[in-house]
Amino acid sequence: MYLDEQTEGQMRARLTELRREHRALDDTLQTLSENAYADQLQVKRMKKHKLVLKDAIARLESRLIPDLDA
Repeated sequence: MYLDEQTEGQMRARLTELRREHRALDDTLQTLSENAYADQLQVKRMKKHKLVLKDAIARLESRLIPDLDA
């Protein structure tokens, strides 16, 4: 699949945004893990969202890697 420069740029910008959000969630989860009174349901939801972000990052990275068959 061929990506034009604009599409590739948009994908790279989205990838940067997803990575930033993933890091922010990681930092928040780290802070919450230090609090014995943290809402465990909220922590569980945040961890699930973090996994969704990780999957989205992996998919975008995969799409940006050129096909070796080309």
